[in-house]
Amino acid sequence: MFCIQNKMRKTKSVYKPIVPAVEQASQVLLCLGDGGKFEKKLTQICAEVGIHKSKAYTILNTLSKYGFVQKDTYLKTYSLGPGLIMLSRYLLDNLKYMKVVSPLLESLARETNATAFFGALSGESVYVVDKHEGNQNIGFTLQIGHRFHFTLGSHGKCIVAFMPLERRKILLERKKLYFYGDPAAVDLERLQCELNDCRHKGYSVDTGEVTPGVNNVSAPVFGPTEKIIGCIVLIGTFSGPAIEEYGRKTAYTGREISYRLGANLKNIYGNGNQK
Repeated sequence: MFCIQNKMRKTKSVYKPIVPAVEQASQVLLCLGDGGKFEKKLTQICAEVGIHKSKAYTILNTLSKYGFVQKDTYLKTYSLGPGLIMLSRYLLDNLKYMKVVSPLLESLARETNATAFFGALSGESVYVVDKHEGNQNIGFTLQIGHRFHFTLGSHGKCIVAFMPLERRKILLERKKLYFYGDPAAVDLERLQCELNDCRHKGYSVDTGEVTPGVNNVSAPVFGPTEKIIGCIVLIGTFSGPAIEEYGRKTAYTGREISYRLGANLKNIYGNGNQK
């Protein structure tokens, strides 16, 4: 009798109210968000989490279905997905980077009388997570949560300009790129010049090619690991000399936000384009 009771006590003591599959899925998400490489291959995830390939593949596919994980079919890597942004929409206002971004974004919009927004980069999409509007008579309908393709227009140019060289080469081999709206309009020689110009000046430009009559300038925003996490985009009907002036202001805003988030601007821009 004593032995039976003892066994029962042991069984009770090792019981954990945890679902193994959910625990493993949580470990996979934590692995993808551990602050190291943003994108990881299946073998790396398996090694870090300690699970078999088949199990990891099934978990990643399930998480991808709900947008919590995104797969890069070209590089065969996995990263955190945009579904996490939607899930965390009530938390966004309390995030550190939002407290940094919002006042600087508001200041940019006020100085230029244009619409300024911060787009968070997630996978191959840019999500509008904060915006401020200036006093222009022409307004732009732009909702929080709106999604753009990450190669679209000026923000696409500034994101790709600061990509690692190897990844940029692979990306530019794609047939569908939206830097000028219509993929058929892409001129790679011209694009390379614009990307080089963006790396030098710190901002990129779209003069009504995506949306006729609407111009915009964009600048990258970097996080503490010096990886691009999003971009500042300024939209309006400004033209001529104002494009360059507003481009410099937007670039300054992007660098200031990056600096406050802990990015090393010297490592990113070198000595010629810092705060």
